[in-house]
Amino acid sequence: MTQIHVTQQPVVLEGYQAVLKPSKFGYSLSALLDSQLIEALEEDRKETLKWAESKLKNPKRSVLKPEPWEEVTEGSYKTKFSWNEENRPPVVDSEGTPITNTDLPVYSGSKVKLAFRQKPYILKDGVTYGTSLKLVGVQVVELGGGAGIDRGDLGETEVAALFGQTAGFKASSVPATVTDEASEDVVEDDDF
Repeated sequence: MTQIHVTQQPVVLEGYQAVLKPSKFGYSLSALLDSQLIEALEEDRKETLKWAESKLKNPKRSVLKPEPWEEVTEGSYKTKFSWNEENRPPVVDSEGTPITNTDLPVYSGSKVKLAFRQKPYILKDGVTYGTSLKLVGVQVVELGGGAGIDRGDLGETEVAALFGQTAGFKASSVPATVTDEASEDVVEDDDF
């Protein structure tokens, strides 16, 4: 079984997010990870790639794809996850309660804890290989202010157990959602 990596401290979501509701391209999540977690992922990647290398058609002509993370500033790495409806990871609040409100604003700037595994792949050409990160679960710790996946056999209860409880966002205390009223045209008076 592959190792499940869990962010011990909340990480910040960065960029476009489609966590609870899919965009036209499906579900996605981008987060910033620290160098300590990346070091663990690099060790895990070495072991994971050994399996892929043993399955290559022509190892001498093989092409290794880059890591599924990219350094954006010193010690900070951007990682992207994507998934479809069939392998959607459970999303829980800080108490481990499943989040069912798909209109919840889990956008860039939100703080979450992530559980994920690194998985090897070989493309159909039989020579291109690498690893990808598959989300196992998400715990929303804090909602930001801005306006997919091999989850194995883990359900909402198991994902909640991975994270435990954290002080922060609770699904039962969802703030009133911003309605269309807030975006109506504002008519300003020309008088000063």
